[in-house]
Amino acid sequence: MKKFEINVATREETLQIAERLALLLKPGDVLTLEGDLGAGKTTFTKGLASGLGVKQTVNSPTFTIIKEYAGELPLYHMDVYRLEHSEEDIGFEEYFYGDGITVVEWAQFIEDYLPKERLNITIEHVDEHRRRMIFQPQGLHFEVIVNELIG
Repeated sequence: MKKFEINVATREETLQIAERLALLLKPGDVLTLEGDLGAGKTTFTKGLASGLGVKQTVNSPTFTIIKEYAGELPLYHMDVYRLEHSEEDIGFEEYFYGDGITVVEWAQFIEDYLPKERLNITIEHVDEHRRRMIFQPQGLHFEVIVNELIG
């Protein structure tokens, strides 16, 4: 699987990259988002939401599992950490194959439900201010998107 990396030094750079990515996505696209606490997952999702024209305040869905936002395309933001060791299917297919963009944090806990074609994104701390974003496209559609984003 190919990996593409982008290093960012500011919150604004993270927002800009996510906004640009949003413009390349289509209904039914699924992104997984991994990273330690404070790495920038919510910041990235805020940028994605902005690029999709979402006007609502975006925050982590830790306690609600799924938050839905209306924009030019719907944005479904999932934090499935609480589903670890759970066999519960909360209707993932409706989101993954629906009319919006889905972002899944802690995706490893629902691996069996995820579509094979998706964009895996990991955000790592480099130091106090800098982050490394690693994009791992699964499928040609996402390879094209990442090439255009980073190209």
